[in-house]
Amino acid sequence: MAGLVVAAAGLSLAACSTGGTGSRDEGAARTDEVAAAAPTPSASATEGPQSAERVDPIALLKADPKIGERLKADLKPCVADAYPVDASYGNLTNAAAPDVVVNVMTCGDAVGIGTYVYRMRSDRYENVFMAEDAAVYGTIDRGDLVVTKQVYAEGDPVAYPSGEDVITYRWSGNRFTQHDWVHNDYSRAVGDDPGVTPSPSAPAAD
Repeated sequence: MAGLVVAAAGLSLAACSTGGTGSRDEGAARTDEVAAAAPTPSASATEGPQSAERVDPIALLKADPKIGERLKADLKPCVADAYPVDASYGNLTNAAAPDVVVNVMTCGDAVGIGTYVYRMRSDRYENVFMAEDAAVYGTIDRGDLVVTKQVYAEGDPVAYPSGEDVITYRWSGNRFTQHDWVHNDYSRAVGDDPGVTPSPSAPAAD
C-alpha cells in the first residue's frame, strides 16, 4: 500500500512539472536566482538631483542684473522679515543642481508680478527665464515650466479675472521654448463676485 502512495505522488509531481506554468522542474527557485533574474531599475529613474540645497531667493533677485532696479527697490518685507516671494526647486534644465523658480507677489492681495528661473552654471545661479507681468505665476510640473497668467477685462476686480493663459515651456539647448498654450475663460455665473450685482426678483403675482 505504501508503494502505491509513493508511486501516485511521483506521478502527481511529474504532471505538475509539465503543466506549462513556467515553474522549474527542480522546484522553487533559490533566493539568489530570483534576485539575479529580477529586472534592474533603469538608471534614468535615479539620475539627476534628488534633493535641493536651499538658496536665498531674495539674494538671487537682488544680485540679478536682468531685473530692473525699480522692482528691486520695491522688493520689501510685508511684515517683519517675511518677503512676498515663493521658491520652488526641481529639474527643468538637467543641470548639476536643482533649478530654482522664484515668484514675486504683492503683499496686499498676493498677485504675482514676476516669475524667474535660475539655473546652476559654473558654481553660480544665472537667470535663464523671466516673465514680469501682472498676475503671473510659475510652477514646475514633471520637468516642464508652467506659467499661468491671469487675464483681466476692463472693469475686472483684481480678485476676479475674466480668464487665464496657461503656457508650458520646455528646456531646449540653452533656453526655454514654448511647448503648449491653453486659455481658460472663467464663468461669471458662479462664485461670490463682488463686481456682479444680482438682478432683483420679479414681484410675485397676486
